[in-house]
Amino acid sequence: MKKILKILLAVFGIFMLISVSGLFFLSRGLEAGSHLIVNDVNAPMLTDGTYNGRYEGGRWTNEVEVIIKDHKIMEIIVIKDILLVKEEVTEELFQKILKEQSINVDAISGATVTSKAYLKAIENALVQ
Repeated sequence: MKKILKILLAVFGIFMLISVSGLFFLSRGLEAGSHLIVNDVNAPMLTDGTYNGRYEGGRWTNEVEVIIKDHKIMEIIVIKDILLVKEEVTEELFQKILKEQSINVDAISGATVTSKAYLKAIENALVQ
């Protein structure tokens, strides 16, 4: 009986360790990301070309490529995506940016940190 109890306690301990580690990993960068300030970029002043930008923030780390043509943001391509991607969030955010020709857009409801992470990577690409 003592052996079974020891085994159960060991399994429970391992489960708890994995759970706590997982929660730590998934939430790392959450606080910083929620307070992340994204500055707008004046797209009409940009030279045509392809710009790469990156944001590093735990599981929200991402890298994008922004294509500018005729001083307009024509396309945003994800080179390295965040962990736990929700494609509908990415698509909705990028459509807002393309429509407004600005990164000064509202974050997607329920995906604020994800939105800010993408916006910051786009800002970083365009301010080079």
